[in-house]
Amino acid sequence: MLTNKVVLITGAAHRIGATTARMLHAEGMNILLHYRHSREAAEALQAELNNIRPDSVSLLQADLHDTHSLPVLIENAIKVWGQLDVLINNASSFYATPIGTVTEEHWDDLIGSNLKAPLFLSQAAAPYLRQHQGCIVSIVDIHAERPLKEFPVYSMAKAGLVMLTKSLACELGPEVRVNAVAPGAILWPENLGESEKEKIISRTFLKRQGAPEDIAKAILYLIRDAGYVSGQVLTIDGGRSLNS
Repeated sequence: MLTNKVVLITGAAHRIGATTARMLHAEGMNILLHYRHSREAAEALQAELNNIRPDSVSLLQADLHDTHSLPVLIENAIKVWGQLDVLINNASSFYATPIGTVTEEHWDDLIGSNLKAPLFLSQAAAPYLRQHQGCIVSIVDIHAERPLKEFPVYSMAKAGLVMLTKSLACELGPEVRVNAVAPGAILWPENLGESEKEKIISRTFLKRQGAPEDIAKAILYLIRDAGYVSGQVLTIDGGRSLNS
C-alpha cells in the first residue's frame, strides 16, 4: 500500500526521526531525509537503508529557520522522485527557558523550529500533497496541553503546532489529511537524573518508558490506516497525561 510512496522527514538523522525513517522504509516508502548539521549521521542512515533497497533514500540539507529556503527544499524534494505523498514535521529544538532568562534568540529558535518552519514547509508542500491525496504528520508534545515547568517557550511553540495541525486539516481538506503525534516519556532529555526519570515513569499508567518505535508505529498508523482521521492529536504517553 505504501510501496513507492515518498515521505519527507525533517530532522531525520537521529532519534525518533531515524526510527521513523527505518519503519516507513520497511513498508516500502522512498525516504527523503532532511538534516541541518548532522551530515555524517544522515549519510550513515542513507547508506544503511539503500543497502537494503538501492536508490530508495535521498538526503536534503536545509536550515529550517531560513523561511525563504523552505520552498526550495520542497522543490528539491520533488526533483528526486517527482512526487511527495507525506510530510513529517519532526525537527525540533528543546531546552529550558525559565522566566527571567528568556531572550529573543530563544524565542526565535524555539518558535522557529517547532512552529514557524512546520507552517511554511507545509504551505510549500501543500500543492504536491494535494496531487496525491497525501498527508502531514507533526510531532507535538504532551506539554502542549500541560506546560513543562521552566520550558514556557517550548510549551507555547508545541501548543501552537497543535493548533496549526487543526487549522491545516481545515484548510487542506478534503485532499490532504493533517494529524499530529504527542510523545510522552520516550527519550530522556540530557542531564535528567534517575530519580526524576523514576518519578515520570511512576505517573504513567503503564509504569514503563516508551520507545521511539511506539512513536513510529503511531505515525505509520496515521499515514497508512487512518483514512478518515484528520485534525487529531494521537497521544503516546502510557496514560501519563491523564494522571494528575
